[in-house]
Amino acid sequence: MNLSMKWLSDYIKNDIPVTDFCAGMTMSGSKVECYETEGSEIKNVVVGKLLSVVPHENSDHLVVCQVDVGQEQPLQIVTGAPNVSVGDIVPVAMVGAELPGGIKIKKGKLRGVESCGMLCSLGELGLTTHDFPYAIADGIFLIEEDCEIGQDIHEAIGLNDTSVEFEITSNRPDCLSVIGLAREASVTFGTELCLKEPSFKGVQDDINNYLKVDIENENLCPRYAAGIVKNVKIGPSPRWMRERLRASGVRPINNLVDITNYVMLEYGQPMHAFDLRYVMDSHIIVRNAKAGEEITTLDGQVRKLSPEMLVIADAEKPIAVAGIMGGEYSGIMDDTTTVVFESAYFEPVQVRRTAKKLGMRTDASARYEKGLDAEGCLRSLTRALQLVEELGAGEPVTTHIDVVKNIKPRNEIEFDPDWINSFLGTDISEEEMIKTLNGLDIEVKDGKCISPSFRIDLERPADIAEEVARIYGYNNISSTVLTGAANAALTSEQKYLRTIENTMVSLGCYGILTYSFTSPKCFDRIGLPADSKLRNTITITNPLGEDTSIMRTTTLPSMLDILAGNYKNRNSKVKLFELGKEYIPTEDGKLPNEPTRLTVGMYGEDTDFFDMKGTVDALLTEIGIKDCEYVRCSENAEFEETCALHPGRSAVILCGNTAIGYIGEVHPSVQEAYGFGTRVYVAKLNVCLLYKYPSPRDAHESRMPSSA
Repeated sequence: MNLSMKWLSDYIKNDIPVTDFCAGMTMSGSKVECYETEGSEIKNVVVGKLLSVVPHENSDHLVVCQVDVGQEQPLQIVTGAPNVSVGDIVPVAMVGAELPGGIKIKKGKLRGVESCGMLCSLGELGLTTHDFPYAIADGIFLIEEDCEIGQDIHEAIGLNDTSVEFEITSNRPDCLSVIGLAREASVTFGTELCLKEPSFKGVQDDINNYLKVDIENENLCPRYAAGIVKNVKIGPSPRWMRERLRASGVRPINNLVDITNYVMLEYGQPMHAFDLRYVMDSHIIVRNAKAGEEITTLDGQVRKLSPEMLVIADAEKPIAVAGIMGGEYSGIMDDTTTVVFESAYFEPVQVRRTAKKLGMRTDASARYEKGLDAEGCLRSLTRALQLVEELGAGEPVTTHIDVVKNIKPRNEIEFDPDWINSFLGTDISEEEMIKTLNGLDIEVKDGKCISPSFRIDLERPADIAEEVARIYGYNNISSTVLTGAANAALTSEQKYLRTIENTMVSLGCYGILTYSFTSPKCFDRIGLPADSKLRNTITITNPLGEDTSIMRTTTLPSMLDILAGNYKNRNSKVKLFELGKEYIPTEDGKLPNEPTRLTVGMYGEDTDFFDMKGTVDALLTEIGIKDCEYVRCSENAEFEETCALHPGRSAVILCGNTAIGYIGEVHPSVQEAYGFGTRVYVAKLNVCLLYKYPSPRDAHESRMPSSA
């Protein structure tokens, strides 16, 4: 949300330095990303008047101008612009001036004639014809504003607003508006908030003579308000409106469209204007789209609709996608005479799902999907009609249509000052709390806080305490030492894992952490049979890509990936371990089993099978497991991924009759698949079996520090 500081001054006394304003608003919960002053790249450009324009003696297309810039002597400037004449008021870049794009103006000669500056076009000032519709794009900017000769160009054309960019969190849609931020600034800085209820005179007429509105799905659209404007006059907006829209990052288009954008920025309520000619039978129906329906939106794209999407339709077809964008033929055109203004509340989740499915992200959808104020629809509509009347853009009809189906009541939350102080660790008076809450339009009455309709985030006492705390100032709350009766300690399982980690590190291994997501191709790289049960995986519904589309059923490929990366980076000797989970699908289709595995991998010039066996033996001894037996893999088929190991240099580890893991050299074909040029050794242990295996329980717990 970009906030125009000039616009803000309509609502509060705005004499706060912008740096203090940004700091204060951030501390009270409205985070400021940055601020920017318009025209900051423009320096030493002033208003000038052309005193004479004569042809260049050595050129057919250049002219020599004498320009009055408010100094004792006029400046001589050579230009090739065809649209200048005596008496024109123009922007003049003096010698030493700076323009957007790093352009610096120097004194020079053009075809032998001295030129002491430059006459500027709109583009050279970083502006467009949307900012000044009367100007031309490919010539000198001929200023029609009231200004003085020699006046700085920033003041002369209103290019001096400061725009503050806020990062508004999703739970505060009320701050996606000038009024919402003005309310926050008023309470933050203790200044009076000046709000006026919008009103207009209009022309006496009955809107029912022009329009009918029906809501078929009241759950997705609890409220729909509409107004009519007759005798519309399409034209450019006044300069003050264009300036505010530009400072807010919105391109001015024409007076009717600009009014809808202006109200959206001011009140946070997106609006849409329909040309009544294209509303069949003058009947608006808010309904779900029908199967197979399509709409061409204002951006010229044909969108396929589905039945779960909400649309604004006439008697025959959809004319807008609710809360996102209007249809191509419903927009305002140069010959539009009668306009329908729409101000509605659409259910947030539906708007977000529709926008995502259609691949559309608009300013309107960004606001609707966060949840708006259903009670503010009529106020926003009135404001739009007021602006139409003030700008002379048409004749608003005095009556309106307001279909209200099911508006959620305001939340009432218990107000307990003593609990709030205890919760925050503060000593704030009840009077100060009430003053703060009232400033945020939170009414305190009979021990209850009545949430305003635009604050969808206030639900419980802790939310009220937060409002008090952020305005009081988090930095004003004294730090306290955490107290309580909690006796936190690691479980025996956690201590067991710590013992394994510490032991592996003491044996010279580095711990790694890999993703649980992997690619189906990993099974082919380790030579897993096509019918292996390990290929039965959990598929991710919305993966980032094929390489992370399934949950792994074996940790071996993850270890080999990391070893291969180290080998590629020319690390000559590597010893790694990982305590990670595998995800084994269950027969009932519910959540998978997630056993923990210890995977070990190593390679190096002096590394062989017995180095890996010695590492595993040392670990088993440390955790109290003895008398293990190593048997050929072919004699025990407990671990299917042993197909990735050399058949004559691998073994399954048995404790009694229980297979607790395997160890071995990676098969030459697998080494080649991963790009190894040396022998690689791996081991995997079932940690769940290790923990359950009969052993002196204090063998691993007594070695852990008491604070672990």
